[in-house]
Amino acid sequence: MTFNSVEKAPFAITTPLYYVNGLPHIGSAYTTIAADVVARFYRLMGHPVLMITGTDEHGQKIQRTAEERGVSPQAHCDEFVAGFERLWDLLNINCDRFIRTTAPRHQTIVNEFFQRVWDRSDIYQGQQQGWYCVSCEEFKEERDLLSDRRCPIHTNKPVEWRDESNYFFKLSAYQEQLEQLYAERPDFIQPEARRNEVLSFVKRGLQDFSISRINLDWGFPVPTDPGHTLYVWFDALLGYITALQDPNETPSLERAIAQWWPIHTHLIGKDILRFHAVYWPAMLMSAGLPLPERVYGHGFLTKDGQKMGKSQGNTLDPVDLVKRYGADAVRYYFMREIEFGKDGDFNETRFINLLNADLANDLGNLLNRTLKMAGRYCNGQVPTVDPQTILADHPLRAIGITLTETVPTAYSQLAFSQACTAVLALVQASNKFLDDQAPWSLYKQGKQAETEVVLYAVLESVRQAAYLLSPVIPSLSNQIYAQLGLTADFDAKALGQVLNYADQVRWGFLPPGQPLGEAQPVFQRLELPEPVASP
Repeated sequence: MTFNSVEKAPFAITTPLYYVNGLPHIGSAYTTIAADVVARFYRLMGHPVLMITGTDEHGQKIQRTAEERGVSPQAHCDEFVAGFERLWDLLNINCDRFIRTTAPRHQTIVNEFFQRVWDRSDIYQGQQQGWYCVSCEEFKEERDLLSDRRCPIHTNKPVEWRDESNYFFKLSAYQEQLEQLYAERPDFIQPEARRNEVLSFVKRGLQDFSISRINLDWGFPVPTDPGHTLYVWFDALLGYITALQDPNETPSLERAIAQWWPIHTHLIGKDILRFHAVYWPAMLMSAGLPLPERVYGHGFLTKDGQKMGKSQGNTLDPVDLVKRYGADAVRYYFMREIEFGKDGDFNETRFINLLNADLANDLGNLLNRTLKMAGRYCNGQVPTVDPQTILADHPLRAIGITLTETVPTAYSQLAFSQACTAVLALVQASNKFLDDQAPWSLYKQGKQAETEVVLYAVLESVRQAAYLLSPVIPSLSNQIYAQLGLTADFDAKALGQVLNYADQVRWGFLPPGQPLGEAQPVFQRLELPEPVASP
């Protein structure tokens, strides 16, 4: 895949708007890290990028939880939103817009969108009977429930029987159009396993779904009937559109979709796939809006091979994890260790072993010892070697050349593990090359030119690796560039305009004769925490 100037189209990516019924968990962090990595990669290439995250704050679940806590729903939301913002800061998430569905400007967008759908006669009032999961904010079909009438997602809470008057969206009217969408755009739902789930669901026949509730105060009223409150999913999905508009502008649907719509990628967990891959495109069709480029549903996370949960006593606090090991370590593990799209596992021993092997030993130690040799053998400068004299079949340059195609392709396909593995192959080859060539021995033999060629090849390979891994480990990449005497801020939003992607991505960019920084470990080895003694 070649990324050239013609392809510098605006790129918008979203996480789900997280439900603020509690503090963010490791699954929320996982999705947001992935979105941040993709956004950083496209910024690196010079695309205008908008990364959207935020919070979904309406609905019965939040109202009930707030009542149980003895606080107002708004106070409850404000408290937990602060927890999300704190975690994103700790994880070095570089988002552009944080949307809250309680924002007044969001109600303007919701009302305008509702009116469009209402004018198409795709909304009607009817009676809703069925089993309702408060945690999902969704009616469940009998065939989807567990044997004891529990939600298959929230197994610790029984569903509730509801019989109430609601407003409905005519999802059934879009059966044929949705099937045509999936056929004409096979990449609309990714990965393949998620696409197959949706095709199977739609094939069973689509039913109209409720977009309102009664006896619920916490939410926006239905514009045509204020006695009803808009259903959380109809409200929340539109947060993606509200977030597109500059918060300082007067809100309107037309202004919101003027620059960044359609969104390129919705990143979600597979548990909310149906809402994003079936309900959302049908709603957009009804409103006459173009559809997003793709919906990507990733897998679930487990801990030590077991489903995480308070009842199992094996939750994983992302704030604690980042505070103990650092943002880059957490980001790297989840992007490198887990094949995005499939379920993945966290194991602390494997976490520490992977980080020590890849970042402390292979990458960090390689840079440290090569810099020290350059300090002794080359007066603390990049060896004065013309990169063009290093042939294309040189063992390190040959790998570096392939990375300019394979790594960008992997990032664009959300194959983060493949991207990391490919870059680490260059790092590991550089370690072997250094050991095989033994520049310390060449220097003792008076072979200065040969020594400098070896050191240049390794230093440049480390630079290229740092550049290509910067979407995943931006802080570590900043440190590596600084020690190589280069100026870069991989957290900068306009990085693609400062550093030319075509120059930086290729092997051979490191300027000969440039002063090098002081060699310091860029990633300290991690240690397993001491086991807690039994009382």
